[in-house]
Amino acid sequence: MSFDVPDDRRYLESHEWALETDDGTVQVGISDFAQDELGDVVFVELPDVGDDLSQEAEFGVVESIKAVSDLYAPVGGEVVAINDDLFDAPELVNDDPFGEGWMLEIEPDDPDELGALLTADEYEKQIA
Repeated sequence: MSFDVPDDRRYLESHEWALETDDGTVQVGISDFAQDELGDVVFVELPDVGDDLSQEAEFGVVESIKAVSDLYAPVGGEVVAINDDLFDAPELVNDDPFGEGWMLEIEPDDPDELGALLTADEYEKQIA
């Protein structure tokens, strides 16, 4: 089975993706592989806007019919936005993990942290 792995973003080994936006914030979600492994997502717990996160620190939880998984921050910094739509429609994580299923945006403390994450090619090898 093959999974969508866009090459415009970076990845954590724990299956979160990170995309630098035009304004320098980093949008975060989970990969197509991760949402497939979880099955139907029924609940997402996210931090509050204004919370400070450290790189690879736990920032929330995603719960599916099969499992509960912790979520980890790909970069450290301040949470500047969360996807409120996920509280009413957590299935967006399954339907569109790289679009409408995004989870939060971080104003990074150190933009160089993004470059240290897995590339799309490296992540594809991990999930192969």
